[in-house]
Amino acid sequence: MATKLCFVINSLEGGGAERVISNLANHFSNKDCSVTMICLNTAQVKYHINEQVKIVNLLDRKDNQNFLNRIRYGFLTFYRLLVLLKKEKPNCTICFMTSANIWAGLSCMILGLPYLVSERTALNTTLDQYNKLLQWFVFHIYRKSKAIVLPAFGMFSGFKRIKQFEKLHNFKTIYNPIHQFVKPNLNAVNNKPFILSVGRLSHEKGFDLLIDAYQRLALSDVDLLISGEGQERENLEKQIAELNLTDKVKLIGFKSNLQDYYAQADVFVLSSRNEGYPNVLVEAMGMGCACVAMDCEFGPSEIIDHGVNGFLIKNNDIQSLSDAIGKLLSNSKLRDRFSAKAKLINETNSIEKISANWEELILS
Repeated sequence: MATKLCFVINSLEGGGAERVISNLANHFSNKDCSVTMICLNTAQVKYHINEQVKIVNLLDRKDNQNFLNRIRYGFLTFYRLLVLLKKEKPNCTICFMTSANIWAGLSCMILGLPYLVSERTALNTTLDQYNKLLQWFVFHIYRKSKAIVLPAFGMFSGFKRIKQFEKLHNFKTIYNPIHQFVKPNLNAVNNKPFILSVGRLSHEKGFDLLIDAYQRLALSDVDLLISGEGQERENLEKQIAELNLTDKVKLIGFKSNLQDYYAQADVFVLSSRNEGYPNVLVEAMGMGCACVAMDCEFGPSEIIDHGVNGFLIKNNDIQSLSDAIGKLLSNSKLRDRFSAKAKLINETNSIEKISANWEELILS
């Protein structure tokens, strides 16, 4: 009888965690497992999912998020998830992101089903924001899981800073697998050489810092392209206009052909204020980009060896970020050296190696 697995996440609308869980679902479906992808919220699926993976959307949330609606949505999410997991009876449920961890973990506890939870980002935007009662509640859900999977070893310290979680010991680090892109198209994606950055347009991604760093370089022949969508778009557009960079800094939205941009970028920059384990940095290095990254919590220091396969910059240091970008743009030999070393991540973070770690954990 085939092993039955359920993966649970908020949605597959786009993002690093969404790409990782999509890759894992596809991997296990290729190994003759019965795989169901459960999305708490209905949204457009931005990543390829194998035909044999069943996708279930629990709820189509409306824009009106008043208090009564939030209570209603919470009840419906929990009830529908409980009914679905009772019907499926998976051998293991794998949950990504805090809200999915809570709802799915609670459902599995009630049903007596094995489950894994996985935090994917720095906790200061998630569990740190919860009150003591809710942290206590989450602690008991996480304590009962087979493991708390973290994409970066450094995230352990984030948990230990929250008193409620000091007694948790069921942690497991599994790095993000590298995404296998299709072969890049050679057609130019921009009419000038460019610096590339990718991610959700949110404060923690630090694109405002990157734009300031770019402005200090006063480049006439190199553009800055930022791929992604999010709530900070309007603020970033205003910043770009105020700096008179409208023709040079381009917010190009979500791109399904990111491989073309990675392949053609002169430099890739990760300017995040905090991370979990930045998927886009791994992708860029795998495609051979010369990379510069802020040494934020958490992840970049476990990916970049400063001066060997990229530059690691003190967090929030705009001038050092600008200097590092300028150094790479002006030194093609250094870019080539970083590129060759960066590509080694295709071996250390291969889908085969990373999936084997997940497989051992899920099937144990």
